[in-house]
Amino acid sequence: MKKSERTCLMCPAKLYSDNQSGLCRPCFDGRIAAVQPATPVEPTPAETLATDREKRKLQDENARLKARYNESLKTIEAQEHDLRAMNVLSSGQAPVEIVPKLGQGDNEGTAVIVLSDWHCEEIVAPGSINGLNEYSLDICTTRATKTFQAALNLVQLLEERIEIPDIVLALLGDFITGNIHGEENAETNALQPTHATVFAMNLLISGIQFLLDHTGAQFTIPCHSGNHSRTTIKTRFGAENGHSLEYLMYLTLAAHFRNEPRVTFLIADGMHSYVDLYAGQPGATTIRFHHGHAVKYGGGVGGIYIPVNKAIAQWSKARHADLDVFGHFHQMRDGGNFLCNGSLIGYNTFALSIKADYEKPRQLLFLIDRKRGRTCTWPILVK
Repeated sequence: MKKSERTCLMCPAKLYSDNQSGLCRPCFDGRIAAVQPATPVEPTPAETLATDREKRKLQDENARLKARYNESLKTIEAQEHDLRAMNVLSSGQAPVEIVPKLGQGDNEGTAVIVLSDWHCEEIVAPGSINGLNEYSLDICTTRATKTFQAALNLVQLLEERIEIPDIVLALLGDFITGNIHGEENAETNALQPTHATVFAMNLLISGIQFLLDHTGAQFTIPCHSGNHSRTTIKTRFGAENGHSLEYLMYLTLAAHFRNEPRVTFLIADGMHSYVDLYAGQPGATTIRFHHGHAVKYGGGVGGIYIPVNKAIAQWSKARHADLDVFGHFHQMRDGGNFLCNGSLIGYNTFALSIKADYEKPRQLLFLIDRKRGRTCTWPILVK
């Protein structure tokens, strides 16, 4: 029986009728080859390196994205914490009304102005202390003038809240340098000791009169001689005033203002003088005034605090004082139970030689409140 013929599904080739695939042999073989997997080809080293670099790049990028994601989570958590805290604070707000407290008009205080260590005639050349300071008779006059002006400003500022019927103006010595260091001072000072004393006295007269003219207060003026105004080489504590040019200056000041009823001079005969303020009142304060040269300080660790407190403890065994006020050390210090005044001359060659702390020229003002005692302390800046 002759087989019937038909055409290949993919080409014109004739097929026998029993061909079940519908494809001729070449087309059938090609179809089989098309669906069989190709034999893998080994990549070249360059292709492997390129593939590995791409993988490393993707891994690094993935690590960076993961780190950023973690950091973002931390930021979100912190912000949510802050938001919760803000919500708590907002829900708990209950402000307290605060109104200005005006003075009742029934309180008063005593301003204490401390002047010392002017060293009027001493010359400080800028080059001698690396340009840190300069001092001459003209500069001394300018600084003394600023001292009284600034003191008045502070008193007037205090008077906006309390009455200040009394002012203590403490003159605590060393207004001149003198010749206690012998030829060195004689060579460098602008004036001889007696002339320097007159110069300082005229500045003090002018300042006291200025305060009298611009306040209505009563003035108590405790006076102490410093160690620099003596005419002897060594200090003679038992007969200090007998050898002090400042003691004569204070007597002359008292004579000058003898007809002024608002001024009372307390010219100390000994090392200390005492002023009692507001006895029997809550702010009662006993002040012990002195120049400060009886305190022996050798520049030790801790500064003047230790020797001053040792001296105060001994002195208070004989007579108690709530506050010691003195100068001498050219450094403004508040020790709680003592106040040390600064100086008008400021940093000089002596301070440089003993390695003293640098301090700008200044004097001192503080307030004793009738109800509260000492309430504030201010430097009087003059440079």
